[in-house]
Order: sequence, then C-alpha cells, then structure tokens
Amino acid sequence: MDTLTTAEDVRREASEHGAAAVIESARPMPDEAPLAMPVQSFRKFDKSQRRAWLSPGLAATPWASRLLVFGGGLLLTIYGAMEMYAVVNVGAITPLKWALLILFVANFSWIAIAFTSGVLGFFWLLFRAAPPPALPGALKEKTAVVMPIYNEAPSRVFGAVQAMMEDVDKTGLGDHFDWFFLSDTTNPDVWIAEERAFLAMRERLAPQARVYYRHRPKNTARKAGNIGDFVSRWGGRYEHMVVLDADSLMTGYSIVSLAAAMEADPDSGIIQTLPLIINRNTMFARVQQFAARIYGPVIASGLAVWSGRDGNYWGHNAIIRTSAFAAHCGLPDLRGRPPFGGHVLSHDFVEAALIRRAGYAVYMLPVLGGSYEESPPSLIDVATRDRRWAQGNLQHSRIMGGAGFVLPTRQHFATGIMGYLASPFWMAQLLVGIVLVLQSTYIRPEYFTDEFRLFPAWPRFDSERALMLFGVTMAVLLMPKLFGLIIALLNSATRKACGGGLRLIASTLLEVLMSALIAPIMMVIQTGSVMQIIFGRDTGWNPQRRDDGSIPLRDIIRRHRSHVGLGIVTLIAGLLISPSLVAWMSPTIAGLILAIAISWASGQLFIGLALKRAGLLLTPEESAPPEIATRANALASQLAAEGGDESDGIRAIHEDETLRRRHDLFLPPVTPRRRGFIDPERAIAVAKLTDAETLEDAIDWLKPKERMVVLHDRALIDMVARLPASEKAKVEPEAAA
Repeated sequence: MDTLTTAEDVRREASEHGAAAVIESARPMPDEAPLAMPVQSFRKFDKSQRRAWLSPGLAATPWASRLLVFGGGLLLTIYGAMEMYAVVNVGAITPLKWALLILFVANFSWIAIAFTSGVLGFFWLLFRAAPPPALPGALKEKTAVVMPIYNEAPSRVFGAVQAMMEDVDKTGLGDHFDWFFLSDTTNPDVWIAEERAFLAMRERLAPQARVYYRHRPKNTARKAGNIGDFVSRWGGRYEHMVVLDADSLMTGYSIVSLAAAMEADPDSGIIQTLPLIINRNTMFARVQQFAARIYGPVIASGLAVWSGRDGNYWGHNAIIRTSAFAAHCGLPDLRGRPPFGGHVLSHDFVEAALIRRAGYAVYMLPVLGGSYEESPPSLIDVATRDRRWAQGNLQHSRIMGGAGFVLPTRQHFATGIMGYLASPFWMAQLLVGIVLVLQSTYIRPEYFTDEFRLFPAWPRFDSERALMLFGVTMAVLLMPKLFGLIIALLNSATRKACGGGLRLIASTLLEVLMSALIAPIMMVIQTGSVMQIIFGRDTGWNPQRRDDGSIPLRDIIRRHRSHVGLGIVTLIAGLLISPSLVAWMSPTIAGLILAIAISWASGQLFIGLALKRAGLLLTPEESAPPEIATRANALASQLAAEGGDESDGIRAIHEDETLRRRHDLFLPPVTPRRRGFIDPERAIAVAKLTDAETLEDAIDWLKPKERMVVLHDRALIDMVARLPASEKAKVEPEAAA
C-alpha cells in the first residue's frame, strides 16, 4: 500500500470534495515570498544610512520626561549617597565602609530610577493618558500573526489561536490576517500531536481560513531563528507580523488596533503592548497576576513616556514591520562559547536596538488593553525561567556598546543587566554590613599603632541616621506599588472588580508581605545564577511549565535546603553579634529560613483558590474573565479531552493513514545524502526498524532522537507503516495464507 500523498492523490480528492478546499487543506504553508535578512554588525554602522523620519511631527523626543526620570533619579541617588556617607563617616572610614557605601549607591540608584519612572507613570495615568482608540473601520495591508511553539501542549496553543482568530473575525477585518504556527518542537510525540491538532483545526474552520503550520527540523538559534526563518521565507507576503508567545492571548480589538497603528505611522518598526497576566490559580502565580495588574500599568506607562519612540521590545504581543525587521534584525552569533558567546539568547532587546538604529520607531501602547499572557505556577518555575533570562541579559554586556545605538537603547540594556546584578550587589552589601557589625562588636581596637592617635579607631556608625536612611530606601522601593494602588482605588470599575477598596488594600499588603519573603530567596538564586554565568556555565533552553500544579516536596527540599541553611547560619550569627542586627535583617532571615515552606506553598492550587474565595488578590480579569480567555480555555479543554496531547507519535502515524499522508506533505523536500557521510542516529533507527517484528518493538526500542529521525524520513515512515501492530496481527495474516 502506498502511504505517501502524491499530486495525483490531491487531484483525486479535489475532484471529489472541491478543488479549492482540498488543495488548500493539503498545503501546510502558502507559497514562499523570500525577504533577504542580512546579518548585522555590532561593530560597524554608517549613521548616514539611517533613514529619516517620514512623519517628523510624531518624532518629538520627550526631554522633559527624561529629565524628570534621570535627573530626579540622579538627585535622589546623590542624596542617598550623602546620607550613607554620613552614616559611615563616624570615626575613620575603613575599606569595608567604602565597600558598603559603593554597594549601597549602586543598589539605591537602581531603585531611584524605578521610583522616578513610577512617579512619571502615575501622573501620566492620572492626567495625560488618552482613552484607547476606537476599533478601525478598515485596514489596507496584510498581517501575519505568528505563534512560535517549542514542546508546548498543543491543546492550549491551538485553542488560544482559534479563539484569537474568531475574535479578529468578529471585527469584520479577518481577511487581513493570516495565522501561522511556527514549530521548533523537538519532542516527536508533541510534533505529531501538533500536526493532528492543526489538521483538526482546519477541519473545524471554514475552508477559506488562512491558518498554516511549519515545523523546523532543527531549532537553530531558538526563537530568534524560528522567527527569522519565517521572515526570510514568507515575510515578503506581509507588511506586518504580530509576534505571539506560547502563552499569549490577544483580543481581536488589540490585534486589529495594532495593525491600524502600524499603518497610520510609516516610521513605526515595533509597537509593543502591555500584556496582563491571566488564568493563574496557584498562590505564587496569583501574587504575580495581582502585582502585574495593579502596579504594572504605572511602571509600563512611566517607561513608555520617557522612552518615547526609543522604546524596547519584550519578544511577544507586539506588531513588527516585516520589511524593516528583515533588513535590519539579522542577528550575528557572538564570538566565543556560551554563556557570553554563541546565539543571542535574549534577542528581543537586541532586535529593538537594531531596528531603532536603522531609523524606525519602537514604542509601547500601555493602555491599549486586550493583551494577555500567563506566568509560571511556582517559585521554582520562575527561578528556572529567570536563569535563562539572567544569561540573556548579562550577554547584552557584549552588545550594549555596539555602534550606532541610540542612548535610550543602551539604557534599556543597562536596566536589564542591572536587574540581575542587583542581587549579588544586595547580597554583598548585606555581607559587608554583617562583617562591619561583627568587627565593631568583637574585634579589639589597637591602642598602640604606628600612627599616633589619642583614642583607638573604633568602627562606628551613626545608627539614628542609618535608621532614617533605611526608611527612605523602603519608601523609594515601595512607592511605585502605592502609586498602582491609588490608581486602582480611584478607578471605580477596577476597585469593584478587585473586591472593593478594603480587599484591594488587604491584597496589596499581602502581596508586599509575600514579595518581601520571596525577595531574599530570589536574591540568593539570582546571585548563584550570575556566578554560574560568569564562570562559564550555559543554561540551555528547556520548555516552560505552564500548567498549575505543585512540584514534589523532595525536589523543593533539594532546591532550597541550602537557602534554609544560609538563613539559620545568618540568624545564629546575628544573635551572637547583635539582636538589633537580627531585627534589621529579619525579612531576609525569615524568607531564607522559610524557603522550603514558601516554595511549597507557592505552587499549591488550594491556597490560591482559598485566597480567591476570600476575595484576596483578585484582578478585574479574574472577577470577569475576558470573553476570549473563556473561549480559549474551553477550546483547550475540548482538545485536551480528545487525548491528542498524550498520544504516541509513532503509533499515531502507524494507525492513521490520512495523518500519515498529510504528514508527508509537511516534510521538506528530500536532500541527497552526502557521499561518505553516515548519520549515526538514522543508521541505528534503520537497524532497529529492520529488527522490529511489530509496532510495539519499534515503539519500545526507538529513543526520542531516533524517533525524530524516523518521522523526518519518508522511507523510514514507510517501514513503520508496514509493521504489524502486534504479534496477534502478525499471526493472523500468516494463518490466512
């Protein structure tokens, strides 16, 4: 039996079922329309080649906002530095005191900029923010909506995209959008499940639905390479592309409004939305969900206002001008090996820098709305993702000095880098402070030194001024949260949806408490990550857990036992040195000692749901879920119930002849084998399939990489198809003969 779909097969089905529908359903991708995507240089750039603004009226630089944020941050840092100098300038200033002063200034400057940016965002939201634009009545250009996926549960991804397609169609402008699943999946079972979900989706939708699927045999350069492959092969068909992430969800209004904004602004290169977190139920995820909803708009608005058209890109839930991206965002490999060399890991910041360098605008629409994402369900899941982000941001230290970048771009890089260096700086500041207190308590002063002094040099501090400075630091750190709370309280719809004013205030206090306990754990984790990166350890790229659920307690204990030990040692040392030191460090000590309990509780559904029933940590999107989220969840549940996510890929290909024929169409053209080159995994797969007497033998013997080889090879798929399903199936034909 011929298991391959030929042109004759397609023609036969076309005559029976309608030519257009069958031919379209047999094509996983449209005809290619290549765009050249040259590799860019970070070392050289001719500024004369930067394009001029086509709409200079839109290009005003927000100097006043930048003066407020950076000038105000500088003045606040100078004040903090002077106060800290006064704290340590009691008696002689020792090298350890200088170290404490320098570390404090580095950390304080970081939170000072966040504070002044929050002030800007707060007042902009109060007095300057315009309402979201009306839905456009028409569009001129075609936009591709691309969903890069990597070993994700197909039911979730395909359910979300179908919900978005339906919502865009409701606007009456669905004909302007094509939808793409760009798979980099390396799990053979998930790959086949994706194909089955795609084919089922095409059957559910009308024949004219423009939804496509492409799987890359090798996920070179990860997500950046995935998007780059699409742009270089099909980008010429589309003026713009909306880039999603596997957990993205965007309303039809949001997607269509982005396309309209791009059409209205010929200088725009990237327009970013503010994604809000939804669909979260574990305790930790609901804390993050609440914080993003209440404080996120203030922080994002401040960033958007001072950045202006020199903004940043977060890698998803944004629209990009395809031709500009192709011409200017080809990423080079960095010299050397990972973690600082190799592929650019956090590609989004770099793509924003390159497209802005070329003369296109990059900016955010912080109040557009209708843009959503999800968050990891537990503290350990966040730490795993954070390790990858730490490596990507520290890698930017080799890029931020690149030729031609505008100054705000370099600030975005510096902010990302400092976001991870802050943890080791904070930890070093704590350690230096402990050593200084230990020195002042236990080390005997030298009365008879070579240098004549009337009195010994005691390491002393101005404790009253130190307490005041601690209060100022906490106020600067927490004030953006207060700004977000005030904005939420002033908005009656938000206040009611969060359970009322009292519950909103209680939720904020709970979030602040949880953040205070989690912060020292993340400090130690991030410090370890930074040290690993500095000493050359690569993180790799593992798929992110997205479902709610807990991690086994033994894994939690293994991950956090060192944190608990550090907390206990710090407590004992503090008690031996000074009870006041323990009081000062109590949030840090408590967070570390309770690390196992906090991490366990973070992933528990019942705690998150209990808080929800009590009306705590509620968000408007949780109280009244967006229609698109409800639809996406229903579709995901329906698809998951069909069992495709869990099926064995080899078995599915063997049992379903139609799937086998369609799968053949998804495979790239056969490339001749190079003489003298033997692929070891293919050779092993061939040997195992040759020895296999039943399908069960093949399933038992083939390892994951060998399965991928089989599923990419038409000849090996044919060998699988000819195997009897079981010993019984093998005996029955022999008996009949």
